[in-house]
Amino acid sequence: MLNENHALIFDFPEFKQDIVYLNYKKPEFQALSKQYHLLDYDIRQLEVAGSPTDDEHMHALKVRRANLKDVLFQQLKAHHDEAVATN
Repeated sequence: MLNENHALIFDFPEFKQDIVYLNYKKPEFQALSKQYHLLDYDIRQLEVAGSPTDDEHMHALKVRRANLKDVLFQQLKAHHDEAVATN
């Protein structure tokens, strides 16, 4: 779907508290999250503008976004599982 917002909070609502915590307490997570959201914004802007870039470039941006999302998801899941185990 074009111009779909892939913000972490929308794609992983079950990890909302984890996203907030990690963004506040973990600079590494915060930096990756910021990079992810900026990349997602750039992709959406290209889609709105009718993709004024070639398919190869758009594909590369989306692959990069997916890879960042996977890294962030792994960190979210690990933090969530750890929090559940300690409670």
